[in-house]
Amino acid sequence: MKKIELEIVALSHSITQTHSYAVVLGEVNGLRRLPIVIGGFEAQAIAVALERMQPSRPLTHDLFSNFMTTFNIELTEVIIYKLEEGIFFAKLICHNNDGEPVEIDSRTSDALALAVRASCRIYTYENILETAGLYLDQTEGAPVEKTDNPVTTTPTVSSSVDKDLKSLNLEELNKLLQQVLDQEDYVRAINIRDEINNRKNK
Repeated sequence: MKKIELEIVALSHSITQTHSYAVVLGEVNGLRRLPIVIGGFEAQAIAVALERMQPSRPLTHDLFSNFMTTFNIELTEVIIYKLEEGIFFAKLICHNNDGEPVEIDSRTSDALALAVRASCRIYTYENILETAGLYLDQTEGAPVEKTDNPVTTTPTVSSSVDKDLKSLNLEELNKLLQQVLDQEDYVRAINIRDEINNRKNK
């Protein structure tokens, strides 16, 4: 199965859901985005590495990265290989002194935190992007930037409307999805996307 290369294009927190974060992966040379909900600790670990910050003491992912370097283990790629019941599964592809590849199962958020530190490539498969990916509006020219403060909610989206997504029809869901994407609230976008996919699969 053909691998599709991704890159981290945004790290966002939800406008409406406290302590909810999403790391957004973008298709290299493509328009699709793959948002993945992660915990606050993992979001911090990814942000620290993206911004090249140096904490006074190593974070857990720094420790693991230093351990691999010390023992000559190279992280060459991360593959998000499965999506099951809304959960993404990832594996680390490593090489030791013998040059033999070794696969290590990992939570996707941890794998991404390590990928940033190792500057290795991130991949997924077409079926995962097709199922869970979101398409950018083709009129958008500027790339998505990493941000700690997504734009505030505009009056065009009512936070009360999407409390019960089941009451909306597909056209309304797709319109709401685009509005939420414009706000870069990827956590809410994930919920709306999942509701749309559930409707299509019935």
